[in-house]
Amino acid sequence: MSPIFDFFFEQYSEYETVDIVLEIIAVVFGFLSVWYSKQNKVLVFPTGMISTIIFVYLLLKWELLGDMMINGYYFIMSIYGWFIWTRKIDASHVTPISRTTSKEKSASVLIFIAALIFVLFVYKTFDKWTSWVAYVDTITTAIFFVGMWLMTRRKIENWIFWIIGDIISVPLYFYKGFTLTSLQYLVFTIIAIFGYLAWKKILNNNLQPA
Repeated sequence: MSPIFDFFFEQYSEYETVDIVLEIIAVVFGFLSVWYSKQNKVLVFPTGMISTIIFVYLLLKWELLGDMMINGYYFIMSIYGWFIWTRKIDASHVTPISRTTSKEKSASVLIFIAALIFVLFVYKTFDKWTSWVAYVDTITTAIFFVGMWLMTRRKIENWIFWIIGDIISVPLYFYKGFTLTSLQYLVFTIIAIFGYLAWKKILNNNLQPA
């Protein structure tokens, strides 16, 4: 093996083959989910649910509690988001892309703070607060909690939270030894940027007078 290949993937030599295959499947469906979100398609939710349920299993096995809770939360919120995105607001229209209201901004702050407290409690309870990674993990969890909530409500600001969280996650997952997941978040960052631009274009077109 080449030194470069060993540098990025040596940690997988200690993993079970089934876990590697599952991570690849989860990453593929994760890509599909973010891509469908960019395209403003409801398929974001079923593909995301497949990815997250696999990651819940893997992260529980790897004892990465913060990451596991993020994916468990994604799964639950995907059910809620699926309902919101397909709910008819009148006879012919479903919930549209929009900007966050003042009430939703306040709710986002509360979700962020609640997520910080909850993850801190879990880490302390299971005695996993052992390195600086736990601090970063707690912050990214809170960021993603808000991002997912805003996405389920089809708020354009959700992309800002995804972009920030994804950028942090790229080096974080690589440091943890999950190269494939780290590469996934790198691609997520790129897609999220284009997703924001695509949603902004749709929003601006919807706001233009007929």
